[in-house]
This record gives sequence, C-alpha cells and structure tokens, in this order.
Amino acid sequence: MKPSSLTTAAALAFIGVGGFMAGRISSDNTTDAGNDGPAETRSSRHLSQSTGDSAAGSASRTKRAERGDRASSVSSSSVDHLATFTALMQSENPLDRNRALLAFIDSLSPDEFAEVVAQFRDSGLRDSRRGEYELLLSGWAKVDPLAALDFATENGARGSANTILTTWASIDPEAAIRWAEANHEGDGANPYLAGIIRSLAASDPARAEQLLTGMPVSRERAEALDAMLPHILTQGSDATRAWIASLTDDSLRNGAMLRAAERLAASDPAGTADWLLANPGEATQRRMDDVYSVWAQKDQQAALSSFATLPAGEARSNALRGVITSVASQDANAAVSMLNQYPNDVTDRVVQNVVWHSFGNDPSLAVSQISRIADERERNRTYDRILRTWTQRDPAAANAWIQANPLPPAVQDRLNR
Repeated sequence: MKPSSLTTAAALAFIGVGGFMAGRISSDNTTDAGNDGPAETRSSRHLSQSTGDSAAGSASRTKRAERGDRASSVSSSSVDHLATFTALMQSENPLDRNRALLAFIDSLSPDEFAEVVAQFRDSGLRDSRRGEYELLLSGWAKVDPLAALDFATENGARGSANTILTTWASIDPEAAIRWAEANHEGDGANPYLAGIIRSLAASDPARAEQLLTGMPVSRERAEALDAMLPHILTQGSDATRAWIASLTDDSLRNGAMLRAAERLAASDPAGTADWLLANPGEATQRRMDDVYSVWAQKDQQAALSSFATLPAGEARSNALRGVITSVASQDANAAVSMLNQYPNDVTDRVVQNVVWHSFGNDPSLAVSQISRIADERERNRTYDRILRTWTQRDPAAANAWIQANPLPPAVQDRLNR
C-alpha cells in the first residue's frame, strides 16, 4: 500500500480508537479513566496526586467532563446519521428514496461514510439496490477516495473499488491511475483499470485507449473494453467502425467487433453486414446471424434479398440462421418452408434454431424437424431436451406425438426408462 494509503489507514484507526475511548469516558465519566484516558488527563491526575494541588485535580475533572460531553455529541451524531440512513432505506418508493439518499450523502462528513457503507453492505440490500450502493461509494470517493479504496480493498470488493476509481478519475485521473498501478500486484492485467477507463472514455478517450491497449489479453481487458465501447458507440456507426479498425491488437479489435456489431445492426443492419463480410474472422462467424435476425425483424424482404447475394459458405449459412430465427418465432410453417427452399445452406445450427424458436407456437412441427440434424449426438440431445420440455408443459400432447412417431433407439430407451 502507498504511504498515503497507510496514512489514511492510520488516521481511520486513530479515529476508531478515539471513538472507543470517548465512548468509555462518556459511558462512565465518574470512574477513573485509567491508562485508557488521553495523555493530558493522566498528567493532570499525576500532578494532583504528587502536589496535593486541589486546583489541578479540579482542572482534571473539568477536562474529563468536557471530553465526556464531546464524546457524547460524537456518539449521538453517529447514531443519528445511521438512524437517518436506516429510515430512508426503508422507503419502497425508489424516486423518493434516491432523492433522500442524495441529500443524505451531501450531509455526511468524510469520516462518517465508513459506518454508513458498512451498514448498507451488511443490510442484505446491496444486491437488489446496487445502484444506490454505488451512489454512496461515489459520494465517499469525492470527499476521501483513499479511505474509500482502503475500505473496498480490505473487504475484497474489487467491483466497489472500480466504482470509487471511476469517480476519482473524473476529478484527478492521474492520481487514480497512480493508485491503481501502486496497488496492483503480479504480472497479469490490472483489475483496477476498468473503472478508470470508464471515466476517461468520455472525458479523455485517447488516454482511455492508451490504458486499454496496454493491458494484456484477459478478463480484465474485456471488462475495460465493455466500459469504453458505449462511449465510442455514441459517436455513430462510421466513427465506431473507424475506431475499431484503428486498433492494432487483433484480439482487441475482434472483441470490439463482436460487441459493436449487434448494437450497430439496430440502426444500420445493411452497413453492419457489409462491415462484417469485409472483415472476416471470429466476429463475422459469431455475429452474422444476429445482424440478419435484427435486419429481418425490421425488413424481412431486404434481409432475404441480401442473403440471396451471398456466396455459398459459412457466412451465408449464418445469415440464413439469422433470418430463419426471426421467421420461426412468428410463423413456424414459413420457417420450415425456408429449410426446404435452401437445403444447401441448412446446417445443424440452422435446424436447431428453427426447432427452438418455433416450439412455442407449434411444438409438434418443431419436434418433427429434429430429424434433419445430421450429427447424431446433437440430434439425440435435442430430442431429449425438447421432449422433456414438452412433456412438462403438455404431457398429453407430447405422449401422443411420441406414440405416433418413430424415435432414435437411444432416445426411445431413455424415454422408456
């Protein structure tokens, strides 16, 4: 931990000990404080005992009483803000609760946040009200980011640390970066950079990109990319594609394409399909069906016309899977007609999409298409899953179909058992 972090931790420890001592004095201010009392009280007591000076003894008692009064005030304040927080969190109106929470956060002093955050964390509400918990952390980060980060790291909350760093980076990005670098151990990706990149993506995208591209391939880099990409997408389709093309790391560029393609398809499916086809790779293989599915929902005829122009191969089959998925959820018979119309482009995944997306509207037609799956293991597995679902949903109809139609021996044996 950096010296500043140690200083903060020491300060927090001192405050905690001071609160404990004050509480002891406040709870029993007629009892000798003993060695738990502050140094000046011990000195006054020693002076009174050694000289018999009654004035010194009186001064010592007066000081103890004053300290007791101050301790009572601090303790009362602590109880008050925790009680206030408990009361506002009991509200079931999220709008009123958030308004009250923002006002409450503004009223807290830096040294009061730790108790409130700990109470929220232990209340059982953190998961269901994650946004409110992050508001509280952000408020703490504005007034004392080092104390907030000490709390988060000591409690093993990496996600909370990134929330704090996002706020801190909006105020002093280089200080936040220095903390992240100083507190990262090992040779792997720095887990604290995602929060900083999220903040810088809007205010300083060049610095955010520098941090992102400096990270090794990892889950942490994927999180950082997820944090940055929404800000890139707000610049429009052309700017997003240009930014992705500028990435020199193949893995990072592919990850960005994977994430951006479906979002771009919502506003420009034709352009997104052309972009994927012009940049063949994993993103093209995994996103062509998504793009064509979105396109078919918007304009089925345009999507089919585009599909018809594609050369035979994986991209064309994936495009068919996207179109037929959109069709199957609305018209099972039309989807089956497409299977018959384009037999050379039908793969096992195309058939599986038809089965699952048409099952809700026409289960018997959906199950009858499973025999088209070429891979025996996948075919039997699909039979098992779909028939189990059907027998749970409508046992009479499912059993009638099973009795009337031949099934692979392995599937029939499992049904019999």
